[in-house]
Amino acid sequence: MPSEKKTGGQKPAAPKGGEKKAGAAKGGEIRGGEQAPVASPKTPPRLKTHYQQQAVPAMQKEFGYKNVMQVPRLEKVVINMGVGAAGQTGGDPKILDGAVSDLMTITGQRPAITRAKKSIANFRLREGQRIGAKVTLRGPRMYEFLDRLFNIALPRVRDFGGINPNSFDGRGNFAMGLKEQLTFPEIVYDRVDRVRGMDIIIVTTAKSDAEARSLLKNMGLPFRGDRPGERAQ
Repeated sequence: MPSEKKTGGQKPAAPKGGEKKAGAAKGGEIRGGEQAPVASPKTPPRLKTHYQQQAVPAMQKEFGYKNVMQVPRLEKVVINMGVGAAGQTGGDPKILDGAVSDLMTITGQRPAITRAKKSIANFRLREGQRIGAKVTLRGPRMYEFLDRLFNIALPRVRDFGGINPNSFDGRGNFAMGLKEQLTFPEIVYDRVDRVRGMDIIIVTTAKSDAEARSLLKNMGLPFRGDRPGERAQ
């Protein structure tokens, strides 16, 4: 049998300080015996913190909830912008592109295109034509959008006297409308091709309109008849 090649009985030297070889996975790799710093979690939205620290205790006191999980919470927000002229026969399809761009700028999320469910001859509308755009927000984006809506966009409305408190559907959901997208500071006036309104639906887990109204009021939505700047503490 061929003789094995000897190495003088010496073993390869072990890496110093427990170092890993180059090319180790990022995000926690070990360098020089020390673990690389891990990025800190993102700060929660301001409105969510306000809900947890102020709205929840205020509603527990008002309605006598024994468990924090009984307190109503926000579920989602749906923003719809109808552009019927784009779907009519002979209409300009570029109008819908402007609506999509405005919604994306306001919400930070790409909208979904809505289509006509049936044909209506009086409106020159055919089934399947594109007639608008909508966005459904949940989680952090939902809280960030409502924070900007309550504290920035609505106060910029001319002669704003509060939101109609009767716009609930009886099941704890609230709907409101804005006449123009220019109330949001993200929209640059010089780049707007035309003024567009939008519908905003706030879906909550409340079982009654009274609970939903209290929830939105404690979160900062200015209802008509409330004192300016009134907030539950």
